[in-house]
Amino acid sequence: MTPAPHLRLFDIAVLSGDGIGPEVIDVTVPLLEKLSRNQDWGFRFQSYPGGALHFKATGDALPRATLDAARSADAILFGAMGWPEIRYPDGTEIAPQLDLRIELALYAGVRPVRAIPGIPLPLAAPRAAQIDLVVIRESTEGLFASRGKGEVIDDAEARDTMVITRAGSERVFDFAFRLAQRRKRRGHPGRVTCVDKANVFRSMAFFRRVFYERAARFPDIEARHNYIDATALDMIRKPWDFDVLVTENMFGDILSDQTAGLVGGMGMAPSGDIGDDHALFQPCHGSAPDIAGQGKANPTATILSAAMMLDWLGERSGLESMARGAERLERAIDAAFGSGRLRPYEFGGLDGTAAIADAVASNL
Repeated sequence: MTPAPHLRLFDIAVLSGDGIGPEVIDVTVPLLEKLSRNQDWGFRFQSYPGGALHFKATGDALPRATLDAARSADAILFGAMGWPEIRYPDGTEIAPQLDLRIELALYAGVRPVRAIPGIPLPLAAPRAAQIDLVVIRESTEGLFASRGKGEVIDDAEARDTMVITRAGSERVFDFAFRLAQRRKRRGHPGRVTCVDKANVFRSMAFFRRVFYERAARFPDIEARHNYIDATALDMIRKPWDFDVLVTENMFGDILSDQTAGLVGGMGMAPSGDIGDDHALFQPCHGSAPDIAGQGKANPTATILSAAMMLDWLGERSGLESMARGAERLERAIDAAFGSGRLRPYEFGGLDGTAAIADAVASNL
């Protein structure tokens, strides 16, 4: 059937990957298709290979054709890649998602977390239900700039180098402030916190200095700073005080897992790796080989990542109805869990991948 002339179709490169990746992707794509019915936009989904199991079979973790497809797509929907026993010769993990960040300049690792109705929270504080924050991780440099470049000297010492550049810092800070502006229009505080270790490292002092230089361009947004160790403490003491946090690559990697734990774990934590021209959306969790193929995986993080993709595509294309579609998907998740009848395996329940996706679909 030929689509209507006014229909805007978006090409989505689907990289399902390893373990539970295909399972959570397979239930998320139909939700996006359902949302697009009777809209002036739609999707063309195309799957491509990659990951640890593909590396084991072919010697190639990220085929050139997959990279080219990701580069030409309107967005990338990513499952999970990696397998504990499958490694490169140097002992490091198979992680094509890291290669994609560099190849496509996906410099802003966006990790939002919010308390979802009906999900048990580890913090007993009354305000825990107010947790709604975003960690933005600079994803192309920092300590991760040493990936594949570190050295072991005479089997006596090992060295990796942190790299902080002005250009890399400025673009991720501007991204953080623009996101805070957008969140402020939706009722959030409009606050950005720079997380660093400026009292010890010259690179971090530089990072903070550039932060405040860029903050001056956004007078409507409150700019703060906090040391990484103090932030880790405050995430337990008062996480509801944070709005947008921006930090170096390794610090962001650690903080985003901690914040996911505040709202129920990795199965509830979405993410987007976003650049100026490309974006990849994936759950924060890994391939989980221990439950792969059992139908137990929680697809909520993937579904929320799909909502992030809708929102990003809608903003870029000027289609407000796509942003509304993202809101519909989030509300459907809230309604599914808020009913009290849905409980994933990680919370002691028996609701697996299909049951959770069906509950979300029934609320669309």
